[in-house]
Amino acid sequence: MYISIVLRTLFMYFFIIVVYRIMGKKEVGQLSIIDLIVSILIAELVAIAIEAEKSIFLSIIPITILTITQIGISFITLKNEKIRDLIDGKPTVIIKNGKLNFKEMSHLRYSLDDLVTQLRLQGVKSIEKVKYAILENNGSLSVFSDDEDYPLPLILDGVIDYKVLSDINKDYPWLKNIISKKQIELEEIFYAFYTHNKLFIITKDELL
Repeated sequence: MYISIVLRTLFMYFFIIVVYRIMGKKEVGQLSIIDLIVSILIAELVAIAIEAEKSIFLSIIPITILTITQIGISFITLKNEKIRDLIDGKPTVIIKNGKLNFKEMSHLRYSLDDLVTQLRLQGVKSIEKVKYAILENNGSLSVFSDDEDYPLPLILDGVIDYKVLSDINKDYPWLKNIISKKQIELEEIFYAFYTHNKLFIITKDELL
């Protein structure tokens, strides 16, 4: 019995290493909500595989299905912004130029205590000194002080983020004019961000 448990444990250990290598995960802090759910399900199935006397394949099969499903979802969300926002959500600006966005905090059910705690953990003593505080998809808070110039993503995979465009007090004609001067089309842009009062563009051709 004990030998069986040891062998099952070792097998599942190396099997899960392979699974997470395939899914491309690096750190727990990088997991989205969907990633976390998959991880919890896998952990439960591994526990069953080790403790139960039934065939280990009763856990390997669903783990494999979860892995394939997760890879498929990752591929779809990479190509489709709407599905990506639906599944993963979008980073949200909680503080802008020292002012709290209570509307977004209420919508996300993110309390002031949560905010203060995360700011304190990052050594921030005053909200007024924060230029931007962004609640990421995984629940972590990215904080940028007044002396930092945070790169704001304007275009991702050919899609304009009009909220960011508004945040930097620019409009579509301004953006279109810059793109036209560079003689590129919107759909050719993989990533464009605004920092230090300039727009930086990475085209899809540059990734090859």
